Amino acid sequence: MRGKVRAVVSVLFAFLLALPVGMMDGLPVEAGEVVQPLGGKGDPCDRTPGTWFVEVPANPDPSKPPLVFVQGLNGCSDSWFGETQYYGANDMAAIARQNGYRTVFVDLHDSGGSAANQWDNGRMLADLLGQIYNRYGQRVNIVAHSKGGIDTQAALIHHGAHPYVGRVITLGSPHHGSHLADLAYSSWAGWLAELLGARSPGTESLQVGNMEQFRAVTDSHTNATRNSYYTTAGTSWGPTFSALWTGGAYLSTHGSNDGLVNVWSASLPYGNHLFTAGLDHDNIRLGREVFHRIEPTLRSTMTASQTATTEVAASAESNPNAGDQLVRGGPLAAGEEEVVTTTVTSGTEEAIFTLMTASENVQVELTSPSGKRYNSQSDVYGRSSETVIFQDATVQAFRIDQPEAGTWTIRFSGESEDAYLLTGTYLAPQSLSLEIENQPEVNHDIPLRLKIADTDLGKAKDLKVDVQVTPPGAKGTVQSAPHRGLLKADANGKALSGKLPRMTKPGVYNLTIDVTGTDAQGQTIERTIIRSVYVGDQDQ
Repeated sequence: MRGKVRAVVSVLFAFLLALPVGMMDGLPVEAGEVVQPLGGKGDPCDRTPGTWFVEVPANPDPSKPPLVFVQGLNGCSDSWFGETQYYGANDMAAIARQNGYRTVFVDLHDSGGSAANQWDNGRMLADLLGQIYNRYGQRVNIVAHSKGGIDTQAALIHHGAHPYVGRVITLGSPHHGSHLADLAYSSWAGWLAELLGARSPGTESLQVGNMEQFRAVTDSHTNATRNSYYTTAGTSWGPTFSALWTGGAYLSTHGSNDGLVNVWSASLPYGNHLFTAGLDHDNIRLGREVFHRIEPTLRSTMTASQTATTEVAASAESNPNAGDQLVRGGPLAAGEEEVVTTTVTSGTEEAIFTLMTASENVQVELTSPSGKRYNSQSDVYGRSSETVIFQDATVQAFRIDQPEAGTWTIRFSGESEDAYLLTGTYLAPQSLSLEIENQPEVNHDIPLRLKIADTDLGKAKDLKVDVQVTPPGAKGTVQSAPHRGLLKADANGKALSGKLPRMTKPGVYNLTIDVTGTDAQGQTIERTIIRSVYVGDQDQ
């Protein structure tokens, strides 16, 4: 059946290329630039990587440069005119056309269903930009969403496409990585990530440690300032209980965010920050929301000396290594109940419990210390489907305001073999923060320091720390035994310090750090910090 469909598509494609100017899915296009038909609603991102097409305005304005739109992780050209996750069709393409802009849409490796890292996407994009430049005979401006901003920098800076482009606007791009990508590579997430295929090169590239390395080789590159960069950031988590909302809750311990990217991650040291607004990671690419904000910048390709603005104020936004969370995960046997307990400490203003599974048919119940039960019928419950990092996972969440202090219990079970990832995020005085050297080298000691604030956890007795190290390229669920006894209490008792085992292979390592203690009431307090770190080759 699929072969017949492809044959029909090929015939249609050949017919369309024979037209001088035509209409495709309601969009005017130029002959020769449409290298494949737009997909239908059933599978909008089933595209051929390495292709591009042009959209022609009714009244093109030759004084305005062509615009090239670059999609994000797991996205395709549909991202700019197709259905968004929560807000209907994106009108970015239509609004740009109404303003007289000639618009170009590209399809990179992700369009074919295989999320690629910035190096591979950048190489492909550089080639496409050369073709587009030859078509117009002038430089273009780029509008990039999310990881598309990183792919664009790889194309311009590392693959030499900077002569084809003037200005680049990034919409919610994780220039410094996303802790949600770190979560996908944590030891607790292994089972679910393996089941969903969530550990792709694209996701791996967005780990905080990986992006630290990318920033190091990119921001100091001679090509880094040959184009003008403009950044934007969002602070909304999207609709309550949506996948973006649960992502925003997880990222909240690291500062303001748009549900996928923290504000501090969306800036560049040599970029001009256009705005930080109450937008989420989905609607920050909508034409009706942002085009009027970015259009004055798009009118010219002229590059200029840039000074980074202080609007993002990354250092003031958060401690990127902070955390007051619990993370647990593993296999979920068919028909068997899994039980996880967690202690909510005094002074917690809000607790958000999130359960991700591969199946939609997992039943979950939350019980408070006093015995109050919450389930899928409760008004504090919601569910959604994850579409970016843990693609196709079912997400169930509970949001509890002013939660009781004490032990909370989460019970869940499913009808079939599954896997789960459970997170508890607590809006409370920060308990833990992690200090680790940026980009340590192989075969060298890596100091690690865990600072403990004067909270219930800080006052707990018998603090124990387990450190699980996930090596570069990990794809399966088999992990080494956690390292214990690595960290010892400082003399003042305000921190635990030690050294990680020496790493012998360069690459990104994921650290899953679990801290356990007993409070004055004898209850066990458990918290998790997840952080990736790039270990470089000492000969580089």
